[in-house]
Amino acid sequence: MAGCIITIDAMGTQTAIASQIFNAKADYVLALKGNDPTLYGQVKNWFEQQLYQGFKGIIHSYDKRVEKGHNRTEKRQIWCVPISQLQTLHNQDNWVGLKWVVMVVRVPHVWNQTSREVQFYLTSLNCVPRNLGQVIRLHWGVENGLHWTLDVTFSEDGCGVRTGHAPQNLALLRRIGLNALNLEQSLKGSNRQKSNPAAMDNNYMLTVLTACLSQHDETCKPACQ
Repeated sequence: MAGCIITIDAMGTQTAIASQIFNAKADYVLALKGNDPTLYGQVKNWFEQQLYQGFKGIIHSYDKRVEKGHNRTEKRQIWCVPISQLQTLHNQDNWVGLKWVVMVVRVPHVWNQTSREVQFYLTSLNCVPRNLGQVIRLHWGVENGLHWTLDVTFSEDGCGVRTGHAPQNLALLRRIGLNALNLEQSLKGSNRQKSNPAAMDNNYMLTVLTACLSQHDETCKPACQ
């Protein structure tokens, strides 16, 4: 893990996880959402106020990019602010390695529809807005593609499990299963087509597991950010 940049959605935005990443000599970019309402509210309100005031007197970095393609135009703006510029945040001392708080504003325009998305991040990186924007975009490219595949293969979005650690445990098992199906190549077809015989035929299930175990390295670990 040393030297890596770990990106995690809001489920993993926890002080213990940030500490584990930083202590392993890696850096983190953690999405901040309403699952931590106090911290999220502080950051959101602070950025809204600074946008209104034009970040006057605030040390910050900024980047803006516009991309066009496939009848879609997207404007992306990113602001990086050192943690020292904000008022003391909720449980700030528990965020080991935290250096910058980040706001990303996306304005996609598709045909005649325009929307606006605002996201916040905590990071231990030394922030260069354009580089950090690429890291965040890569995360969501993988994340969106992965979740689409998980929903098609395992109907993840329809899962009603919400209690305790069960959602995280099932998410982990789905990702292991998805990697195993990707590695099994003797049966031609989609992962959804391979998952049905794997559930009904013990011999084929063993073929899937053998394909996964034969890699004897990192390949059968969950595909997650």
